[in-house]
Formats: sequence, structure tokens, C-alpha cells
Amino acid sequence: MEETSFKVETELILNGFSCVGGVDEVGRGALAGPVTAAVTAFAPDIDEGLVSEVTDSKLLTPKKREKLSNEIRELAVVCSVGSCSAEEVDEYGIVVATKKAMLRAIADSIRQPDFLLVDALDLTEAKIPFQSIIKGDRKSRSIAAASIVAKVSRDMEMSNISSLYDGYGFERNKGYGTREHMIALSEKGPSPIHRRSFAPVSKAMKS
Repeated sequence: MEETSFKVETELILNGFSCVGGVDEVGRGALAGPVTAAVTAFAPDIDEGLVSEVTDSKLLTPKKREKLSNEIRELAVVCSVGSCSAEEVDEYGIVVATKKAMLRAIADSIRQPDFLLVDALDLTEAKIPFQSIIKGDRKSRSIAAASIVAKVSRDMEMSNISSLYDGYGFERNKGYGTREHMIALSEKGPSPIHRRSFAPVSKAMKS
């Protein structure tokens, strides 16, 4: 497997771009809660050793993700998060909502990247030159950093709101369809933050 690195970013910098941002999302497959995206970019001359542990967030423990997220926020020249609510996911569909979350992250950034590396999505709507990279969070260090920041941000949000919707285990499953979550959904029906357009949720509404 190709090692996560700044290889793509470096090539773009050599071609004249000054701020290459990585964009990724988390929560597309969840049954409840927002879809959350982040954009991160690092200075071209950053010591790669400082972020050598940054890789796909799914390969990291929660404790490791939190540590790296804090480090990324300190080291990055761009680090911003955006999200779309469950209601918006139902209104627009998950693909459009995911793009909206990404666009919000970019719009909220203090500095706008002049090139974007996006994990597996066409983000023409950003009106910034971009490259879509399949499994980008395992190839590009900037995309991997965005995946970590987005994951930690969304996990924290789901943990914080779990007390408002007791019984679903959001603090543990983060809205994904675990056995505990599915049983609660079947017994209690959906909460206000469930995605009613997703089949398991709509099925629970009819039962």
C-alpha cells in the first residue's frame, strides 16, 4: 500500500500553487447526525517529521486521533470544519450534502487554498482547481489530516448531544448502525437527528 505523504502536494507546489488543501468528510454512512467535512493545508516547507503519524483516520484509535487533531490544528496554515445536518441530508441527498459540508469548510477557512485535493469526490462547485483522489486519505497527508480533524469534530458533537437523545448510544456508535443502535431505533423510533431518507430509519418509522 502506498504510504501517506506530501508527494502530490509537493508536485503541485513545484507547479506554482502556494496553498494546497486536502478535503475529506466523515459520517456519510451514519444513520443519525451530520455529515462533517474538513479542509487542511500545511506550509510548503513544513518538516514532514512533525506530521509523520498522520494517516487515514479510520486506521487510528480515538485517543490517537484526538492527539493528532490537536497537533494538526497547531501546525496547519488552513484548518476548517463544515457540516450538513441530518435534516439537510434528507433534503438534498447524501452526495450533495457532503459537498455542501466541504464547501462550508472551505468558505469558513481564514485562508483559501489555491488547489484542492479531494477524497473521491468531484468538487467543481468550489470554483478552485482540484484533483479527486480515490482513497486519498491513505495517499495524501493533507487529505488524511482533514479526515482526522473531521472525524474528531463529528465524534465530539455526537458525544455531546447523546444526552439529549438517550438510549441510542450515540456517544459510542456516533450515529452508525450498530446492533445497539438498531435495537433502540426499532424500539423507540427515530430521534430528531435521524436521517429519515435512509432505509433503516424509514423502515423503523413504518414498523
